[in-house]
Amino acid sequence: MTPRILIIAGSDSGGGAGIQADIKTVTMLGGHAMTAITAITAQNTLGVQAVLAVPTDTVIAQINSVVTDIGVDAVKIGMIGSAATAQAVADVLESLDVPIVFDPVMVATSGDTLADAETIAAFERLMGSASVTTPNLPELEALGGKDAVLAHGTHLMAKGGHAEGHWIVDELYSPSGRLRHWEGKRFDTNDTHGTGCTLASAIATGLGDGMTVEDAVERAIRFVRIAILSAPGLGGGHGPLGHALGVNPFDEIEG
Repeated sequence: MTPRILIIAGSDSGGGAGIQADIKTVTMLGGHAMTAITAITAQNTLGVQAVLAVPTDTVIAQINSVVTDIGVDAVKIGMIGSAATAQAVADVLESLDVPIVFDPVMVATSGDTLADAETIAAFERLMGSASVTTPNLPELEALGGKDAVLAHGTHLMAKGGHAEGHWIVDELYSPSGRLRHWEGKRFDTNDTHGTGCTLASAIATGLGDGMTVEDAVERAIRFVRIAILSAPGLGGGHGPLGHALGVNPFDEIEG
């Protein structure tokens, strides 16, 4: 059965991150992507020019609409929009018995802020519902560090891309301790817009398809790295990934 993945996140008009990156990732990994859009952004490879939060009631209506008809096998949470939406989403998710991947988006790749202090404070409840939380290193620090995140009972995927050095180290922890780590050579590129969104959606797709946390994370890291290498080189700033991995799927179909 095709895994049904509900994405709760913001829209990126440039197509590199957010809902757009999530849909492409879920589709490429064999899932069916459904969305609850939390915010509309005017955004490109150079930065975020405008943000409009979607009313909380409309976000929840989107979630209820797909849950009651199509069903959900896993949830991915990205940009949440507002503290009120974070609290309302947490209320709804407490009734869903499916894996949840929470990417605590605070700042875009360009450096633009996407969550205020009140919204970040509301992340506590979302971490309590999450199967896996996937902060980068600055986000992990803002959340209080490794022990503070793990205290919520979630797995922690600590992304190492913001560290210095030629190698990136990603670490996976369960609530009881470290499980695994992955090391990869850092690519000399600016085409990294949407890496966090892509990774979290890839993990959610794996979990929704019945993979273990370790296997889902490992496949997600591999997908992101190949997508970086396949980047189309668009825009004048931090360019989008190549989610199609350099392949036109339609061209592969005969008949």
